[in-house]
Amino acid sequence: MTALWVGIIGLAAMLALIALGIPIALSLLATGAVGLIVMGGSVFAETQLVLNLWDEGTNFALTAIPLYLLMGQLVFRTGLATDLYDCIYKWVGRMPGGLAIASVIASAGFGAVSGGSASSVVTLGPMCMPEMRKFKYDGGLAAGSIASAGTLGILIPPSIFMVAYGLWTETSIGALFIAGIVPGIIMTLAFSALVYIRCRLNPALGPVGASFPFAEKLRSLLRLLPILVIFGIIIGGIYGGIFDPTEAAAIGVVGVLAVAGIMGRLSLSALKEALWGTSRTSVMIFMILLGGHVVSRFLVLTEITSKIVQLITDMQLSSVGLIFCFTVMYIVLGMILDIWAMLILTVPFVFPVIVAHHIDAVWFGVYLIIMCELAAITPPIGLNVYIMARVAPEIPVGRIFRGVMPFFLTALAVLALLVAVPDLVTWLPGHALSK
Repeated sequence: MTALWVGIIGLAAMLALIALGIPIALSLLATGAVGLIVMGGSVFAETQLVLNLWDEGTNFALTAIPLYLLMGQLVFRTGLATDLYDCIYKWVGRMPGGLAIASVIASAGFGAVSGGSASSVVTLGPMCMPEMRKFKYDGGLAAGSIASAGTLGILIPPSIFMVAYGLWTETSIGALFIAGIVPGIIMTLAFSALVYIRCRLNPALGPVGASFPFAEKLRSLLRLLPILVIFGIIIGGIYGGIFDPTEAAAIGVVGVLAVAGIMGRLSLSALKEALWGTSRTSVMIFMILLGGHVVSRFLVLTEITSKIVQLITDMQLSSVGLIFCFTVMYIVLGMILDIWAMLILTVPFVFPVIVAHHIDAVWFGVYLIIMCELAAITPPIGLNVYIMARVAPEIPVGRIFRGVMPFFLTALAVLALLVAVPDLVTWLPGHALSK
């Protein structure tokens, strides 16, 4: 049996394990380990596993992931996320669909200090749904807006997926963070405009919310200040070259701890819950990353990576045609794979093609994050949708999937804009790095 066929069988076996419900990390590790044994023997496989564990375990940049996760956990456990939503609700709640718009903007704000997608839905879902029920919002719009808005957390910096992409492709994580700012703002505005237009045309979908005195609105801005300051320090420090993304994560955690302590919200129980939640998620992510690297080493030995890259290159597609094909591929993969599995399985194949077509690695990183956003709400796997189904069990899953479809199409429209005007992604990091 040729090495190429070993690689093909290995990929098929890995997908079968994932389809059977085996945890992604274990599926990756098992496939990679067995594949290395087949290719080089048990001693070779053992050596590769140890070296991989050491290389990844001692990578300083990886410490950014648990730190950003901890920052998001602390923001949630100390009530800063509640302050964020409360402030935005007071200012936009009286607009058509104002409560759903508030959830979109609050998700973007929470993403600026958390770096995750599912965590945004878990945090904001229980806050936003009671008010939407109170004002009799359409269930599909209510749950769909929160599930879709949660995806903004992985586009707006800091983003743990950007950290992973940067490490895998040796792309500047700081540049990726800065590149995500403008697309994140555009996506937030596009989602908000979609809600406003739909509710303006059909007020029954999203009636206006409660009214608040102007003085109360102004007071609510004070509670928004901590998150704005923390985000400003993180991005401003990276933009100004004062510290790198990993150092920024540590500074962000210290900032949240300081703010929560000053406000009298830093209890021992909140700290324990934040640390426990961070530990569980971090271990899962690290195991997936480790498994991904083991599989990548196995696939390199089989030459399947180079064969696929050569096949795509020989098609002689234009850059736009290539991105279109990748978009279709990622939409299909989003129907059957978890986000992490989708990234790990495709980056080793698609990134060399991107380099060969002279497509900017930072731009492609933002593109890939948007495709991850879509995977989080694509049926039948869409994780965010199932999280919302637990938050709002009275709304059927099918109805939530229908509710996210307008947001799915809006995200594709924003993606088309970024393809047409790539400077929307590349100008800001280029300007920052040229200083």
